[in-house]
Amino acid sequence: MYQEEEQPLSGGNVSEGVVRVGDTVRRPAGPWTPAVHALLTHLHEAGFRAAPRPLGIDDRGREVLSFVRGEIIWPDRFALVDPSEGLARVARLIRDFHDAVAGFTPPSDARWNALVPADGADIIAHHDLAPWNLVADGEEAWAFIDWDNAAPGTRLWDLAYAAHGFVPLSGHPHWQRADAADRLRAFADAYGLDEPGRRGLVPLLGRRTRAMHDFLRDQAALGNQPWARHWAEGHGDAWRSDAEYTERHEDQWLRALLG
Repeated sequence: MYQEEEQPLSGGNVSEGVVRVGDTVRRPAGPWTPAVHALLTHLHEAGFRAAPRPLGIDDRGREVLSFVRGEIIWPDRFALVDPSEGLARVARLIRDFHDAVAGFTPPSDARWNALVPADGADIIAHHDLAPWNLVADGEEAWAFIDWDNAAPGTRLWDLAYAAHGFVPLSGHPHWQRADAADRLRAFADAYGLDEPGRRGLVPLLGRRTRAMHDFLRDQAALGNQPWARHWAEGHGDAWRSDAEYTERHEDQWLRALLG
């Protein structure tokens, strides 16, 4: 019997064991996989197409997803979201996801892979809406991948994380932008965030970023991989620097969002 060749896939920070087989992706499954597949099924039934479609479990116990064509935009294609139109497109895509997931009722036995628990739970959030999980097929189809960490959370928790990566809100000299406040405003405008949401978002910007530093620190102390390796490679320092930068400029973010 003919079997299509498995092609290892890279991209993102956690891609071990992820392969392409024809028009499908095979990934290691976990206790959370049935709930994530129920979520992805709901999103497609609700008309949200910017996510892979779940196709079950293969004979090796791996989850099977539709292959999303295109390229990860981080870091080589970040220019796609550099113009305000590209940034706004991302914000609208996130709003479409949040609106679609609002009608989702998780299975009664749902188990989630909540690595960084959110401060609240009004939706099932993605928890990793970032440039390293956005696939762009030219100027046409854009889609978010890597839904393994989907779990109860809030719209603002998802937005705070997304703003960090897409504005970006970074203390690194190479990524720090003089127009960060303007881009944050454009991001919130395109999402359609109301005034209470804007006020609530500002303190979460630094808190969500610092939560990533704390998560890596704690996992490294336990020796858990791949997080311990990420910590040793300096990812924790980068998250802490970004958190400090974001926290120092909270007044600036608030003025931009409410001005």
